[in-house]
Amino acid sequence: MAELDTRKQTILRAVIVEYVDTAEPIGSEMLSRKYEFGVKSATVRNELAELTELGFLEQPHTSAGRIPSDLGYRYYVDRLIVHRELEDASRNRMKEAVGEGDALRALLADTVKALSRVTRLLGVATTIRDTQLVVRNAVVSALGPKQALVVLVLNNGHIENRMIEVPVGLSLDDIGLANDRLATSVVGKSLGTLSRAKNPGSGGNAAIDKLLGSIWAHIRTMAREMTRGTIITEGEEFMFGQPEFQRNLGLLSAILNDLTESDVLYEAVANAQDPQTVTIGREHQHETMRNMSVVRQTFFVGENEAGVVGIVGPTRMLYDRGIPLVDYTARALSQSLTRLWG
Repeated sequence: MAELDTRKQTILRAVIVEYVDTAEPIGSEMLSRKYEFGVKSATVRNELAELTELGFLEQPHTSAGRIPSDLGYRYYVDRLIVHRELEDASRNRMKEAVGEGDALRALLADTVKALSRVTRLLGVATTIRDTQLVVRNAVVSALGPKQALVVLVLNNGHIENRMIEVPVGLSLDDIGLANDRLATSVVGKSLGTLSRAKNPGSGGNAAIDKLLGSIWAHIRTMAREMTRGTIITEGEEFMFGQPEFQRNLGLLSAILNDLTESDVLYEAVANAQDPQTVTIGREHQHETMRNMSVVRQTFFVGENEAGVVGIVGPTRMLYDRGIPLVDYTARALSQSLTRLWG
C-alpha cells in the first residue's frame, strides 16, 4: 500500500467522513468550501485525481465526485482513524445487555440485539466452531413416565439440551445409574470425541441400555451440531435503510438470502483467514460479502476463546464509532462469561 503525504491523508479522511454521512460522491468544490486545506480548489481536484489513480478513491461516473474504495477505507482504518469515546448511553445499553441471561445463547441474543440497535447495522455473534470444546457437565432428568431431558454444559458456557423418549417403567435409581455412566463417559470429553464415540452401555441392564442408547444418539447429534458452530443475527431490517441498498434492492435481496441461508456470514465473521478485526469489501473471499464490511472481536471464557461478536454493514460505515463499540462489547462479554463459567 502506497504511503500518502499529509495533504492527501487529510483529503482522504475528509472524503470518507463526508461520504459516510451523505452516501453521495464528494467533489472538490464542496470539500474546499467546508475544509481549510490551505490550497485552492484546483489543487484539491488534482489531489482527488491522484488519490483515484493510486486506488484510494473511485469515480462512479466521469462527471461525478469521488467515493472511497476498499483500499481507501483500509488506509483510513489502519492509519487515519481516531476512535471516538463511547457515549454513556451506548456503553450503558451494552452493559445492560451483556449482564442479562445466564446461558451463552441467551446472552449473545441480548447482546447482538443491543449492538444492532446502537449501531443501526446488522449485529452478529458466533460461538466458536471448535471440536476441542469439552463437556463440563452432563445430566439426564426424568420429566414423566415417557420423557426425559438431556443437558450438556460446555466449558465455554454454552448449554445444549434435548427432550428424549424413555422406556416405560424406569425408576429414579435407573436414571441415577444413567447419570453415573454420563459422568464417566461424557464429562471431560471433547465434542470431537463424543461425535464419534460409541454407546458405553450399562453392563447388562436391558432397560438402562435402551435409555443410554437414546441418550447417546442425541449426544452424538448435539456434538456434531455444536462443532459446526452457531450464529446469531439481529437487525436485518436496518440493511434496508442503507442508501446504497435502497438503490439496488435486488442486490440487497441476494445478500440477505446468502447471509441467512448459508455459511457465508459465519465464515466471514468467525472463520476469516485475515487476522485483522476489520474486513472491508473485496477483502472478503465470498462474492456476497464484497459490498460489505465486518467489524469483529473475539470474546473469551477465562483464557479460552468462546466466539466472535461484531457488526456487518456496507463499506460506508462509521468505523471510528463501530470499532471501539465492538471492542467494548467483546470485553464486557468476556467478563460476564468468565464470571459465570470461568
